[in-house]
Amino acid sequence: MENLLTGMEMTQQQALDLIALGKDLKANPSKYAQSLAGKSVVTLFEKQSLRTRVTFDIGVNKLGGHAVYLDQTNGAMGNREDVKDFAANISRWADCIVARVFDHKTILELEEHSTVPVINSLCDLYHPCQGMADFLTISQNYDDLTKVKLAYIGDGNNVTHSLFIAGAILGATVTAVCPLGHSPDAQILKKAEEIAKTTGATITVTNNIDDIKGYDVVYGDTWLSMGDETPLEQIKAKFMPYQINQELLDQTGIKHILHCQPAHRGLDITSDVMDGPASLIFDQAENRMHIQNAIMLTLINK
Repeated sequence: MENLLTGMEMTQQQALDLIALGKDLKANPSKYAQSLAGKSVVTLFEKQSLRTRVTFDIGVNKLGGHAVYLDQTNGAMGNREDVKDFAANISRWADCIVARVFDHKTILELEEHSTVPVINSLCDLYHPCQGMADFLTISQNYDDLTKVKLAYIGDGNNVTHSLFIAGAILGATVTAVCPLGHSPDAQILKKAEEIAKTTGATITVTNNIDDIKGYDVVYGDTWLSMGDETPLEQIKAKFMPYQINQELLDQTGIKHILHCQPAHRGLDITSDVMDGPASLIFDQAENRMHIQNAIMLTLINK
C-alpha cells in the first residue's frame, strides 16, 4: 500500500495490521513519541473540519512530527495553482500529503503528481480514515470482526461507501438502511460486493429497518450534508423514520451506537442515546487520531 485514496488499496491483513497498530498507539503513546521525528505532513483542506483537522494536527505532533495546515486562504487548488503543481511542490518539502477535498478527482490528481504518500481525509465519494476508525472502535468491543453485524442508517454517502469497503475487506456484515432515493453509489456498492466474495463479508442495501433486527451496531450520520440547501422540513419528513433513538434500539436489539459527527441532536440521533451507555461515539472520534497515526506511520516509514 503506497497511498490511501479509497480504502480498496488495503488487503485484509494490511487492514488488520492498521487496526492493531492503532490500538498499540492508543495504549502506548510514549513508545511512538519520536516515530515521525524530522518528518512533516501537509494537510490540505478545501472543506470545513473539526475532527479531521484536530486529529491530524495533534496526531502528527504526538508522533514527534510537524503538521502544516493549508486552507483556501492560499487560494483554491486548481485556481491559484494547478493541482499538479500543489502536489509537485509539496512533495519537495513534505513527507506526506493529507487532503480533505470536494471532488475525488482532486485526490487522484494529487496522487498522480506526488512523490510522497497521499491520504484521502475526505472527498465526495470516500472517507477511508473514518471507516478504519469505525472498525478500530468496533474491534475494541467485539473480538471477531467477521461475526460483527453493522447497520448504517440514513443517507447513502461517502461514509457509507467507506464502511462498505472496510467491512468487505475485514469480512464483516454491513447493511445500509436508506430512504428510497438515497441509496449509496451503485458502482462502489458493486466493488464492495466483489471484495466481499473473497472474504466472506455480506454487503447489502435496504430501506426496511426490520432487516437489521439482531444486529450489533447501528451507525448514523448527519441528514443534512455540508452545503445542502434542502429545506429542513423536507429532510425531516423523509428521514425521521430513520432516526437513531431508544425505540430503534429496542426494536432491533442493537447494543452499540456509532455516529461520525457532526450530529444534529433531535434529528439524526436523540441526545439520550448519544450520551447513553450504548454510545461509542466519542471513543470513535478519539480513534480517528489513533488510526490516522497508524496510517501515516505505515505509509511514511514503510
